Amino acid sequence: MRERHAGPRRGRAQDFGSFVAGAAGRLLHTATLLTAEPADGPGANPHARRLLTASLARTFADWERLRGEDPYNHTRQELAARFAREAWRHHRPRGGLLDRLTPQERLVLVLRLYEGVPEEQTAALLGLPEDRVRAVCSRSVATMRGTRNPTARRGPARLLGAAP
Repeated sequence: MRERHAGPRRGRAQDFGSFVAGAAGRLLHTATLLTAEPADGPGANPHARRLLTASLARTFADWERLRGEDPYNHTRQELAARFAREAWRHHRPRGGLLDRLTPQERLVLVLRLYEGVPEEQTAALLGLPEDRVRAVCSRSVATMRGTRNPTARRGPARLLGAAP
């Protein structure tokens, strides 16, 4: 009886392993941008690695139910949702590429510009109006270009809800 179930499980694990082999690098970079950790050196980006591991675990648990759904998109959505829930942990600068941005600004900027998620999908994923996503993205780009005063940081940004 045990042998009858071993085949499908092995195939599932191989399919998932192939997905991870192809997508893990980009997803880790996305997670590193979100957590604003440096990506270089030994033991770099531990928060991003933990975030990605949890997201991949959720994708593996849902693997059979995906049925035609893009596993990369599923994992990216899980990654964004986990980051949004844990954003308070990622507020203080850590020396990463996007550490001048608030967690909400990083999330919107990474989804819109790095991952290429359309504005309406980003808004739906974050539970924000489209015009709010547009404003946050514009403010993030201005900050990264240096046209906005990076020392004029607000308190912890709320990831969901009204504008600060």
